[in-house]
Amino acid sequence: MELRQLEYFVAVAEEANFTRAAARVHVSQSGISAQIRQLENELGAPLFDRSTRVATLTAAGEAALVHARDALASARAVRESVDAVNRVVRGRIEVGMVTACTVTPLFDALSAFHRAHPGVAASLTEANSDRLVDGVRGGTLDLALVGIAGGTPSDLESITVVRERLVAAVPDGHPLTRSGPITLADICAHPLVSLPPGTGIRTVLDQACRALDCTPELALQASAPDAVADLALRGLGVAVLSESMAGAYPGLVPIVVSDVTVDAVLALVWKQQPSPALRELLVHTRRAFGDRSAAPAR
Repeated sequence: MELRQLEYFVAVAEEANFTRAAARVHVSQSGISAQIRQLENELGAPLFDRSTRVATLTAAGEAALVHARDALASARAVRESVDAVNRVVRGRIEVGMVTACTVTPLFDALSAFHRAHPGVAASLTEANSDRLVDGVRGGTLDLALVGIAGGTPSDLESITVVRERLVAAVPDGHPLTRSGPITLADICAHPLVSLPPGTGIRTVLDQACRALDCTPELALQASAPDAVADLALRGLGVAVLSESMAGAYPGLVPIVVSDVTVDAVLALVWKQQPSPALRELLVHTRRAFGDRSAAPAR
């Protein structure tokens, strides 16, 4: 049994797909399949149900996954302890970012980190916030910029970048601009244009609708705030965005939804025991974001 085989096994388990797992560990699909077959032969049991397009763990696979992750973590700890003695920072940093969210301080931090530690490979991927948080918890991501509702996950370390109210954004002259303070029921009387499920703004909207017993008509959804705003500008629905998002579009009038009390939060999250490389990246991240982490938000 080799650590490489365990790495491949964990990758397939977390991606639920051999092709995606192969891309993640930078080997061919045939190579990763052969290594996992070899691991299964050695263990004497199949680890995955391959009867569908989704690679689903068998009972044996479920039992093995926890220990495989522990073994990989222990191997990393051995390397990191030696590197700490030698004052060496190396390895790889996997960073996630919520889709279509351009936050230049994060890019500044990555750039400064690369200049300081050119031997550390870094990657940046986009996904919905719920997948990013799962990636941090599962160890496939070291750091992620996520949009969430209310507070940050209690099991992760975090820096809150932005905390804002939910707003409805409409063109000037829309009926909502003439009605004074508006409620969630007011905006749900109109077709809505929203970001997709899994994003922080959408989570705030969905939670508020359940709490206030509103049934929205989600006419359109788009993964980028620019697209949501553009659709609203064209009269296709009321855009649901955060205050700063809506304020970036001069043609839209942002109106705070008065009875939605849960904030939309943009935050950086990472596991509570960061690697040496991540600790170094966090130094640059705190500097780039103005040391907002002095009292980390939870």
